[in-house]
Amino acid sequence: MRSMTGFAWAERSQNGIAVSVEIKGLNSRYLEAQIFCPPWLSRHDAKIRRIVCEGCSRGKIEAQIRARDAGSPFALSVNEAAAAAYLKAIESIGLALGIEGSARALDLAKMPGVIQGEKAEPDADAFWAALEPTLHEAKKAFDREREREGAHTELDVLAQISRIEEALGVARGQAPALEAAVAESIRARFAELSLGVAIDESRVLAEVASYLVRHTVSEEISRLEAHLGEFRAETARNKRPGKKLDFLCQEILREINTIGSKSAVAEVSRAVVDMKEALENAREQLRNVE
Repeated sequence: MRSMTGFAWAERSQNGIAVSVEIKGLNSRYLEAQIFCPPWLSRHDAKIRRIVCEGCSRGKIEAQIRARDAGSPFALSVNEAAAAAYLKAIESIGLALGIEGSARALDLAKMPGVIQGEKAEPDADAFWAALEPTLHEAKKAFDREREREGAHTELDVLAQISRIEEALGVARGQAPALEAAVAESIRARFAELSLGVAIDESRVLAEVASYLVRHTVSEEISRLEAHLGEFRAETARNKRPGKKLDFLCQEILREINTIGSKSAVAEVSRAVVDMKEALENAREQLRNVE
């Protein structure tokens, strides 16, 4: 069993290039991937997405990629027309106010748009050489984290299934008592109405059978046991059982509700409450399972 949630981070520096990868997993009904990286790395988007999503069938995966090149050339250019315009404006102010002197070169250099800096676009292929192994490292750590969380989740879920099985045993144990109580109640009712006349046992048995058809829970208990057995089997044989287990939980809940609606025995009613609580706990955990 593997969780959909997890977090991993990896970084690498080589030849003046530094890259870092952060991968985060969230719950989602389907597989979604969001890649956040510098625009000049977009040519590698398909390869990044393939590595990040490899082996994943469900969940929302977010990958944040940061890259920096300390050795990237940085070019400066001077906008002489802007500097001349600033100088002319400053001299006009001086003449208008009777102020002598003019602007220094350093003053003009501080004006917006006079000196412009532009960093050369990084070499995407050179960055990919450092980024690819970092992606694989982060993805492996991400998968290990999801498997670790999934193992804990599996233990918790199976513990809730054991609770349901234990409560179901209580319900099954009450079935003979329910049938005996029904037979005794119907027989007593016939005795009251017979006014001393011998009771027709066949009619009593027919009434008991009719009542039990409507109120016995033996079939529901048998189906519920089968669903619980399939739940455990699916968990053991499937590494990504989330969808199937969710479906089985719906079937389990249907049988539990039927048992609760048909039985009038207090012990069975308490067992139904316990089973519903355990199942809800299991379904809450399964929302994180891939």
